[in-house]
Amino acid sequence: MAEAWMLQVQGLRFAYPECAVLQGVSFTSPAGLVLVRGDESSGKTTLLRLLAGELTPQAGHIALQGGAARAGGQVFWADPRAGQGDAVAAQAWLDGLLAQYPQWDAAALAAHIDGFALQEHLAKPFYALSTGSKRKVLMAGALASGAALTLIDEPVGGLDKPSIAYLTEALAQVAAQPGRVVVVAHYEALPGVPWGTVVDLPG
Repeated sequence: MAEAWMLQVQGLRFAYPECAVLQGVSFTSPAGLVLVRGDESSGKTTLLRLLAGELTPQAGHIALQGGAARAGGQVFWADPRAGQGDAVAAQAWLDGLLAQYPQWDAAALAAHIDGFALQEHLAKPFYALSTGSKRKVLMAGALASGAALTLIDEPVGGLDKPSIAYLTEALAQVAAQPGRVVVVAHYEALPGVPWGTVVDLPG
């Protein structure tokens, strides 16, 4: 019996005015971890934005959980290049996620704050955080959200070795959660992470 799919992407195409980025991207994934792998400018972030509904595909189809609408706290996407409300404190931003995600896991958030050594940074506004600390806050929120489709872009940017080691452990734990697909965009596979599906984007 084939494993039930949770995320299905068929014939996805998207082009910016100056260049085509994605041409006929297709993949199917059950619950677990998906690695979107590619070089710089291969369209990794664009694919995440399409999955999040932030961009509209020019062709193709995206389905989550057999066609359920991507709404109601089902999708988590926080672009690490965006401001996230630069003057908002990290703790306040995390607190605001509770009302957005019905499957929010407070115990998981506490574990991620500890694992990423974030406690001393939570009172700081986003503009005062380093690149690595900001990414860790966003990933702590993403992993704790319980969202059926969780999207994480370039996870190790600015991270130190202990934080990368913790991220590997955290992703392995999320991989075992039923009813959840976590899509990670990165230029290579992170060692020790049990990727269920790997999507290679041409350069």
